[in-house]
Parts: sequence; structure tokens; C-alpha cells
Amino acid sequence: MKNVKIYSTPTCVYCKMAKDFFQKNNIQYEEFNVAEDVKAREEMVEKSHQLGVPVIDIDGEIFVGFNRAELAKALNIN
Repeated sequence: MKNVKIYSTPTCVYCKMAKDFFQKNNIQYEEFNVAEDVKAREEMVEKSHQLGVPVIDIDGEIFVGFNRAELAKALNIN
């Protein structure tokens, strides 16, 4: 199973879409609320060089934003 992390904020529509996508496909993930967690926000910026969310880390591969096709490919979902 791949290690999936999502850096998000509570009001982000694309973050919700990404989490819904993970749940629909039974993908376990760890969520970090960068609106409240300064350490997670710093980690997200270090990985992505951006402040926008969602930032998704799949086994070290970084995805900025929600792109269903790219995530499905990275997670081997048909």
C-alpha cells in the first residue's frame, strides 16, 4: 500500500474532492490541516514550493491541486 499524505485546509473544495476520491477508492491517507498546523504548512511548502492546497504526497511524489487522472495513475487505480 502506498503512503499518502494530503495537506489541506477545511474550506478547500479541491481538498474535499481529493479526500472523497481517496475514500471512494479505499485509499488510506494521512491528513494535515495547514490552516492550523504550522509545522505541516512548513513541510508542505518545502515539498511543493507553494502555498496552495491541496498538496498530495504519494510515496514522495508531489501533486499540487486535484487531478483525478494523475492521482489514479499514481495509485494504480483504473
